[in-house]
Amino acid sequence: MKTRHHEWILILDYGSQYTQLIARRLREQNVYCEIHPFNKDLGPMDKQPPDGIILSGGPRSVNEEDAPELNEKIFEWDVPILGICYGLQLLAHREHPGSVEEADKREFGRAELIIDDDSDLLKDIPAETVVWMSHSDQIIDLPSSFEVIGHTVNAETAAVRHSDKPIFGVQFHPEVIHTVYGKKIMENFILEICGLHCDWTAESFIEETLEGIRETVGDRKVLAALSGGVDSTVVATLMHKAIGDQLQCIFVDNGLLRKNEFEDVLHLYKRDLHLPVKGIDASDLFLERLEGVFDPEKKRKIVGNTFIDVFDEAIEHDKEVKFLAQGTLYPDVIESISFKGPSATIKSHHNVGGLPEEMNLDLIEPVRELFKDEVRRVGVALGIPQHFLKRHPFPGPGLGIRIISDVDREKLDMLREADHIFINELREQNLYDEVWQAFAVLLPIQTVGVMGDERTYEYTVGLRAVTSVDGMTADWAHLPHPFLSKVSNRIINEVRGINRVVYDVSSKPPSTIEWE
Repeated sequence: MKTRHHEWILILDYGSQYTQLIARRLREQNVYCEIHPFNKDLGPMDKQPPDGIILSGGPRSVNEEDAPELNEKIFEWDVPILGICYGLQLLAHREHPGSVEEADKREFGRAELIIDDDSDLLKDIPAETVVWMSHSDQIIDLPSSFEVIGHTVNAETAAVRHSDKPIFGVQFHPEVIHTVYGKKIMENFILEICGLHCDWTAESFIEETLEGIRETVGDRKVLAALSGGVDSTVVATLMHKAIGDQLQCIFVDNGLLRKNEFEDVLHLYKRDLHLPVKGIDASDLFLERLEGVFDPEKKRKIVGNTFIDVFDEAIEHDKEVKFLAQGTLYPDVIESISFKGPSATIKSHHNVGGLPEEMNLDLIEPVRELFKDEVRRVGVALGIPQHFLKRHPFPGPGLGIRIISDVDREKLDMLREADHIFINELREQNLYDEVWQAFAVLLPIQTVGVMGDERTYEYTVGLRAVTSVDGMTADWAHLPHPFLSKVSNRIINEVRGINRVVYDVSSKPPSTIEWE
């Protein structure tokens, strides 16, 4: 299902580590945008061309033989363009090959931007301001069609504009918070140059999405796969609001859920949200298929395929069910696509990469254009209780990818108890809402310990808690030491089979939030 948006910005990705931040900055201004690889076929967008285009930065040099190139299609639409870092160098190189060379002095980190011309892009920004640089090449011969509007000590061409067209470029990164007036620069591009209305809100998204669901589904039925998490719950609520009795929700106990999750969430769905939901216990089937599997990608594929088998069996006698609705998010889509050159696939998410290529049902993914915080705002607008919307993310493969080895019932029971202690203590100490996601992982490591007068040789549990906005980047949560000490003591004393607890202090990037 493709939702129609009357205004939008196209972001072409050239491999920058900051590309997702460009999207975040636009979404914060209530502007819809999409990230696509630089080499995507843009022809289908002729039906509704973007209202502006941003070319991201990238790690390559425009002078390399196989360097990513500009897609000439973007100039047919005659819409404003903003090139950032590599994107700017591409614009210069297109008109004047050889205009970009390796800089005598590379710039990484903070630099002082001196504004030479108060153009629309740099409107209402101080004459001197701090920006964030990250480049090895620089423009040494600016094409005559462009003029410089800003420079730094080391870069004579730090900001430019086209003399006749609404085309701009900056050598720095306005999307990062270290560029002091970066938000204002992005706002100027959106408002002053593209002339957008910034009216893409949770309410407008719901209105457009409900219309799109009804148009796609018609008089057919939809099966909604509920996971107990925020994303699938928002999807089910949207679907129920759109098509009513044509929706059937299924909540599957795959044996990989947290402690008491199946009973508690099923009750909440029926009592608080009034969703038409059926609970199915398929734990034996899932655990049988996962037996002896160590590889996390294989676990995801097995879980995804087994879900589909369970769904197919549940509706085999109802031929009117034609769609499967699930809670795929935009970060899932971004991280699961492998772009040629710029970006590598991090992992296949359950929602995008874990399902079989051939299914008896067509997928419908109403929130696949949204980041996590945007989904929560939609949930608020739909009237979903706050206590549910604040639940931490939980992966589709569940505890299966939080056991860093093969999965069996004994390991699952240990991990459930350890995770339950961790999460309950976070709630008790009013720390749960301070972190974006927290969980325990069972490591494939047994270590020596001493309990009483006896030597033990038992498992190690890792605790993970992060702060984030949307899961694209994250920092480890600096939880109080007395809190961690208490959690560690409780897990070791109360969970048989665990004699050591460690705390993960890795950020994303370079690490991911989940361990598998």
